[in-house]
Amino acid sequence: MAHPTEIDRHDTDILIIGTGGAGLFAALHAQQSAPPGTRITIAVKGLIGKCGCTRMVQGGYNVALGGGDTVERHFMDTIRGGKWLPNQDMAWKLCEQAVVRIHELENEVGCFFDRNPDGSLHQKAFAGQTADRTVHKGDLTGIEIISRLMEQVLSRPVEKLQEHRAIGLIPTADKSALAGVLFIDMRTGRFRLVRAKTVMMATGGGPTMYKYNTPSGDKTMDGLAMALRAGLELRDMEMVQFHPTGLLAGDHTRMTGTVLEEGLRGAGGQLLNGAQNRFMFDYDPKGERATRDVVSRGIYSEMRKNNTSENGGVFISMAHLGPDNVRAKFPGMVKRCADSGFDLAAGLVEVVPTAHYFMGGVVVDADTRTALEGLYVAGEDAGGAHGSNRLGGNGVANSTVYGGVAGDTMGADIRKMGALRDPCPATLQAEIDRAMHPLTRKPDLVQPLRHTLQEAMWEDVGVLRTETGLTRAQTRIADISDALMDVGVAADNLAFNLTWHDWLNLRSLCDISQAIALAGLARENSRGAHYREDFPDEGDLDASYFTVVTQTGEGLDVRRDPVDFSIVRPGETILPDGEPETLVAAQ
Repeated sequence: MAHPTEIDRHDTDILIIGTGGAGLFAALHAQQSAPPGTRITIAVKGLIGKCGCTRMVQGGYNVALGGGDTVERHFMDTIRGGKWLPNQDMAWKLCEQAVVRIHELENEVGCFFDRNPDGSLHQKAFAGQTADRTVHKGDLTGIEIISRLMEQVLSRPVEKLQEHRAIGLIPTADKSALAGVLFIDMRTGRFRLVRAKTVMMATGGGPTMYKYNTPSGDKTMDGLAMALRAGLELRDMEMVQFHPTGLLAGDHTRMTGTVLEEGLRGAGGQLLNGAQNRFMFDYDPKGERATRDVVSRGIYSEMRKNNTSENGGVFISMAHLGPDNVRAKFPGMVKRCADSGFDLAAGLVEVVPTAHYFMGGVVVDADTRTALEGLYVAGEDAGGAHGSNRLGGNGVANSTVYGGVAGDTMGADIRKMGALRDPCPATLQAEIDRAMHPLTRKPDLVQPLRHTLQEAMWEDVGVLRTETGLTRAQTRIADISDALMDVGVAADNLAFNLTWHDWLNLRSLCDISQAIALAGLARENSRGAHYREDFPDEGDLDASYFTVVTQTGEGLDVRRDPVDFSIVRPGETILPDGEPETLVAAQ
């Protein structure tokens, strides 16, 4: 068994965990802001630019670029979309800096986005927004952004630790600051401790504990699980966004659950139930262009009424917009559907709500600092910017904006820091023992337990929730966690031992699933992505609160903190008098 004296050790100045939009932007900005000679290291569970969720972004990037749209309007849409739960200072910085970042993406990073005939950036409609503000590259925007970022980072003197899985945040002995991060080098199976003066965590969220889910397969909430064990506060953990239109192609394919982008509905796509009747106007006057939470609940309600398609979902129809037009506007979506046997342009495609994005995350300030000195968090690992519901197009904007902010902040903070810190021996040993646990048990199958967790979360902590279901879920998750501790993994070869990593993935998912269920039980109203059938009202907006989960010993605690309406209060607006409610033409 491994001992701390037998692990590999490495020192750097700035360590970035994760190489999605947030991580790569942080590396670029840290290189610009830090003193000359600063060592910058990026570490990723897979390969740079080839894993994670930024490359999977289809729809686009929200930014107010004129034509009547303003940062103030984008901000108000974000606050209203988040049902008055966002950290308003973070939401404002997101909307304000998105304007800066989109020009940086074009002029410095080298991204090419779609343009209008007059040369201006084309911006398409996304649900829940009062302006067409989503910049895009066809329907494959994420690949454009991550490819160009990858080229920039790979061309610079940034150290790369690929196929390195972060498994523990290691503080100093007095727990006052972060000393470094413990990794598993997946290529060899050896442990590696990397000390750093500043660490930025951007591992991505990824609610893959649900039966239907969209994220990259390597996303298993590792960052939030590490933060929880490190004693950090996690906010809005009940807020799991279900994208309304996940492809439903049957249990035989991994394509089930992958997103059919929101631009389809924004362009006029219609949702039909099993009888091929349009139903969304029964649930919201905006129909298919309501926010994601509303559309997901509408679809789920039809599913519970058995008004479903052959595989148990509903249909999306685009044919009325003209098949050739659909093929031209959405080539990636058309091909994705064709690969699964559906004709998006001229036929019907089966869809189902699918766990897509996690609004909850580590409590941070607007400069990405956490309560633990030396640790910064950005991207989907950070809570606050979206509140209870993320607007489509705000996700990749959030990652790139706050990745850059984190890089700038670390570069400035490191100038005031002294020597590298010494890690706490006890915590280091505990994290090693935790990771080695399955290697001491008789090998057994991990995947059946993961499937059991996915069923439990879909049934009891899904689109619609109740006290009974959330309470039952906590027992079911605890039983799965207990069963996992008896499942072993063959220890004869740890190099690329994917069963070992499957076990570690499920351990993280179980830990965060408990936090989601506990926070959901604590929120006795319905806001955004969190809908309680036993508490359907949204509650008093002026008394809005967000949940905060912390780990105490082996258990979890939850409390409610009041929302700070630092910029605008419910019922008010920062838009000038006379501004129209929406700039979007009615369909």
